[in-house]
Amino acid sequence: MINLDKYILTPDEMLHRIADNEKARRKNMHLTQEELARRSGVSLGSLRRFEQTGDISLESLMKIAIVLNETDNLIKLFAESDPEYKSMEELLNAKRRKS
Repeated sequence: MINLDKYILTPDEMLHRIADNEKARRKNMHLTQEELARRSGVSLGSLRRFEQTGDISLESLMKIAIVLNETDNLIKLFAESDPEYKSMEELLNAKRRKS
């Protein structure tokens, strides 16, 4: 049985995790906060607040994602995905229901 508790994050935890991921990506690309702010058009204050608290507007997050080459991941955020089947029987039953 899968323990789902370890996958459930609070909104605040998700914000911080996204900010931590952005910061790591920025550093991996050898960009300073100042350089990312300049390239993205997001104010340095907004970028610093984001990296510290996770708080940012969606528009600013999209601008940062463009510079960090993460637009595909952002676009996929709510994309419909194929269901996962635990057995061949589940897969075949699902196909029968669709027919």
